[in-house]
Amino acid sequence: MCTSVESLQPMSTFFIFVVPLLFITIFLAKLRRKLPYPPGPKGWPVIGNMFMMDQLTHRGLAALAKKYGGLCHLKMGSLHMFAVSSPDVAREVLQAQDHVFSNRPATIAISYLTYDRADMAFAHYGPFWRQMRKICVMKVFSRRRAESWASVREEIDSAIRTIAGQVGSPVNIGELVFGLTKNITYRSAFGSMSNEGQDEFIKILQEFSKLFGAFNIADFIPSLGWIQGGEFNKRLANARNSLDGFIDKIIDEHMEKKKNNSDANDTEIDTDMVDELLAFYSEDDLKNDSEDSLKVTRDNIKALIMCSTESSPALFTALKGEDEDFTEKLKHNDF
Repeated sequence: MCTSVESLQPMSTFFIFVVPLLFITIFLAKLRRKLPYPPGPKGWPVIGNMFMMDQLTHRGLAALAKKYGGLCHLKMGSLHMFAVSSPDVAREVLQAQDHVFSNRPATIAISYLTYDRADMAFAHYGPFWRQMRKICVMKVFSRRRAESWASVREEIDSAIRTIAGQVGSPVNIGELVFGLTKNITYRSAFGSMSNEGQDEFIKILQEFSKLFGAFNIADFIPSLGWIQGGEFNKRLANARNSLDGFIDKIIDEHMEKKKNNSDANDTEIDTDMVDELLAFYSEDDLKNDSEDSLKVTRDNIKALIMCSTESSPALFTALKGEDEDFTEKLKHNDF
């Protein structure tokens, strides 16, 4: 009997001291209040301020700043967003603590279509981003590299000859500049001297542009992603498969051309963006590589080309050109 009582003493000591301490810790944790968010409009349960999305223009944000101050809080589904409108707060975000806010948010579509942020625009700040920036700034998009592209001079010469051949006749400058910039962009990226593939590539860009800006409920409320997930994910997969098929073929052709030129010791060829990126090509994953090793994978090449050409003014015009009423809207300022 004494033995059994002695064996219960450690258990009683545990319940007397440890259990009350545990309850006190939980109680204090509940009492500890989180830091409040900056002022902002009250939202609805679950969706938050998503009903205000169509009001967040520059004028709408100015009205919010006038009412709530230079730092305004908005809750979009499960996401917390902040509108910065005062110089002091902007200085904190962009200068004093820029390393905290340097990463760009990416939607599900952007992450998927950029091959999990394999480009420079959406890559997280760090060694990988600095490596991509070094390749782009020093090699691919340097001023010296751009000035050496023979395709640029050839396309400009062709445009000048077109204008010279229509002396005394009206010339559609807008159409001419559009065609010139489109051809320069395409040839600088892929080196093709013909228009073969341009229409297909612009259609791919159109779909990418639509998906980049498309509304996806899963970006704001992940638990409701099933509502439009099936059809939207199918569009994402089709768009990326189209880009894979298009650029993989071009990369293979450039690698074969590079091998043939190397065998022939021909160094007097004009290079394009794909050639410049293939100079750093590697099959290995680069996410954990050191900053000193300048390498890119196929996914990096495709993501860099897509983001650089998708932001081209000419191709932006091409995307807008799919709207038949765009010119009329410009005339009447109907936006």
